[in-house]
Amino acid sequence: MKKIHILNGPNLNLLGQRQPEIYGRETLADVAADCAKLGETLGLSVELFQSNHEGVIVEQIHTARTEAAGIIINPGAYSHTSVAILDALNAFDGPVIEVHISNIHKREEFRHHSFVSARAEGVIAGLGTEGYQAAVRRLATLLNK
Repeated sequence: MKKIHILNGPNLNLLGQRQPEIYGRETLADVAADCAKLGETLGLSVELFQSNHEGVIVEQIHTARTEAAGIIINPGAYSHTSVAILDALNAFDGPVIEVHISNIHKREEFRHHSFVSARAEGVIAGLGTEGYQAAVRRLATLLNK
């Protein structure tokens, strides 16, 4: 079974509590359970990780180089600021899918640019937490080619 990592950036630990009108009421634990269940049906082992610290996310990407066939990443606000996360992803050989729960293009202008998008095979934005499941499906397709 191929393993994928789902990496989440700052404030996603508050999913379900923080601005539910934007991010919904599902928690990160709900996302993890839904993705693990879907992954199993697609022949994937799913490991979800969250940190509010940029360097810890970079280290997790480094770990994925030897553990994971693909990465799904919701870098949160680091999407718009972190060249370090982009550089780490560029050192990862597998496919990367970027996920945003909200539609970043309908929000403040500074959210319209993502450094991570330059590395991602696909970007999913505005599907709520269902975007994670869409990303799992896409990774399964890419990994089975």
